[in-house]
Amino acid sequence: MDLQRRLTLYLFGLIIGGGMAYFIYGERLTSGAWLPEHKVKQRLESTLLKTAPQAETALSTWPADLEAVRKSIPSATVSFKESVRTDDSIYYTLDGVVDGKPARFVIVGLRDFDRDSTATLWSLKAR
Repeated sequence: MDLQRRLTLYLFGLIIGGGMAYFIYGERLTSGAWLPEHKVKQRLESTLLKTAPQAETALSTWPADLEAVRKSIPSATVSFKESVRTDDSIYYTLDGVVDGKPARFVIVGLRDFDRDSTATLWSLKAR
């Protein structure tokens, strides 16, 4: 089999395989929903239910509530370099816009989802 025939068959298989992958996975394949940042934001948005006392005082001075912070998570960026992992928790640092003001907030989630699946707003600061 010559080289041109091999390349033709390879490209034909690549096109069929790519088409099948897009047909099976659809939007998930092109949206980036499988990337780590998107998965972290998806988890934090769905599990953010509590605030720490220091975050509660920051929220009282900020013209926002916990729901506004939760709604700002999808457009925020996760800073994995500034996030901290401990033995039982992960402190995620996010930069986003809460009610029109740039903010940096830290959200804590337990590493073991079986013990507690909720996330806690740990701190909220203006940038």
